[in-house]
Amino acid sequence: MSQADGFGLAGIIGMPVAHSRSPVIHNYWLKAHGIRGSYVPLAVKPERLEDALRGLIALGFRGCNVTMPHKQTAMPKLDRVNETATRIGAVNTIVIEADGTLSGFNNDGNGFVQSLRDAKADWRGDAGPILLLGAGGASRAVVVALLENGAREIRIANRTADKAQAIAREFGSAVSTIAWDDRAAALGDVALLINCTDRGMVGKDALEIDLSRLKPTTLTADLIYTPLETPFLAAARARGCVTVNGLGLLLNQARLAFKAWFGVMPDVTPELIKAIEATF
Repeated sequence: MSQADGFGLAGIIGMPVAHSRSPVIHNYWLKAHGIRGSYVPLAVKPERLEDALRGLIALGFRGCNVTMPHKQTAMPKLDRVNETATRIGAVNTIVIEADGTLSGFNNDGNGFVQSLRDAKADWRGDAGPILLLGAGGASRAVVVALLENGAREIRIANRTADKAQAIAREFGSAVSTIAWDDRAAALGDVALLINCTDRGMVGKDALEIDLSRLKPTTLTADLIYTPLETPFLAAARARGCVTVNGLGLLLNQARLAFKAWFGVMPDVTPELIKAIEATF
């Protein structure tokens, strides 16, 4: 939604939100493209979410990103939600349309898939079995994107089997579950291995998994970007695997949001990576 004075506003709604790297990313791009505007963190309590969303319209925002704990609860407060976000059951991007209505999207899964292609240009969803570790909201976004990109066999292992089984039931025969205790034994034939848990994040214990069956040809990804290389990714790299950290997901979903708000598809440059790394 363009403002009368041409100053573009966007932001990120969450609680807490001070840790987000999104302001660094979007403000870098605004400056790089000579766009007058600002991207701001917006700490919003759950009970004030609807007021905050309507306030964005009154304040002339172009839109916002949405992070926890609002990614699910924002959905019914929007005027429309696209099919991908509906399948995932969460939004991460809101666009304020020219008529003042709110449209919801979820670019997390597409951002993740693009990060795989950035690391391996010929990546295909149907290259072989895929193993996901974890069955939370991030896992759902990844499953939807993988299915939309041709994945034929996705296996989910989660400490709580019920959560993994719920995703498998929802998304059909291409998605199955394996027991958490069998996660290491299941590595032998996988083409893509993804950590969707928070294990290995700064302040958390490392992900416990024996990678001795992991083939060097297996593309190995982690949704975490603090640190940039988790112990899990370091171990996979030591086995010869191409590895992908969570920074690619963050940057690629941000590119899609920036384009929706400001009409320009920005690039990920070494200078931007340095600016983000400086915040760690």
